[in-house]
Amino acid sequence: MQAISAKNHPHRPRKRFGQHFLQDPQAIARILEAIRPKPGEHLVEIGPGRGAITLELLRRAGSLDAIELDRDLVEPLRQRCAGLGELRLQQADALRVELCALVPSGERLRLIGNLPYNISTPLLFRFLEQRACIQDMHLLLQREVVERIAAQPGTKTYGRLSVMVQTDCQVEKLFSIPAEAFSPPPKVDSAFLRLRPWDPPRYSLKDREIYSKLVAQAFAHRRKTLRNALRGWVNEAQLLRAGIQGEQRAEEIDISHFIALANEIAAAG
Repeated sequence: MQAISAKNHPHRPRKRFGQHFLQDPQAIARILEAIRPKPGEHLVEIGPGRGAITLELLRRAGSLDAIELDRDLVEPLRQRCAGLGELRLQQADALRVELCALVPSGERLRLIGNLPYNISTPLLFRFLEQRACIQDMHLLLQREVVERIAAQPGTKTYGRLSVMVQTDCQVEKLFSIPAEAFSPPPKVDSAFLRLRPWDPPRYSLKDREIYSKLVAQAFAHRRKTLRNALRGWVNEAQLLRAGIQGEQRAEEIDISHFIALANEIAAAG
């Protein structure tokens, strides 16, 4: 496997796109081993960049959808991938792409991406909205973000992101990748994450919008008790029926209790 370095690629990383191109052969090999792409699978790569992972995905699976925002990277990548398989490459913003339109109805895709740090959270929430057509996600993110996603109740890193992602997906933090594996090196380390949407859903929610607002409000003022953080919206009886004490704080509450409280609010109309 040949790494793609800055020396043999004329494109300079752009700060406005949050570009940090993976170039370390060992890191690339570990990522591919974790994904294990197979012929016949429907793969979708977000932000292929210079093609460090793209080329091998295409070789192993035979076909690939790729979505790249930077128009200057599209044609060079198309040329590099010529003859390796069927590359369906579109220049587009992943926040606006309808992923489910890329696969036949009833089928599911495998999502892969090195996500820009500056928009990683909005992208994650966008992917979760489309989880019905996603088999799994293998994502390269800032290590701190991965730790927040995988955090458990009672820890300082447990928050809204932890709750919302774990509500929808099984979370596996796979391994860390140092900054020097990228060009240019970011100021922080990264980590590789696997998300598998629960199928069937693990939790029964009456109203998704209420749940999202509840979790956001609960963590908006982490130091407040839930009695105070949710004052005017949730009463003491509802908290108790959901198995929550009013003096508890959001970081102490597990997902099942947030679900129960959201369902209490929905039932009250």
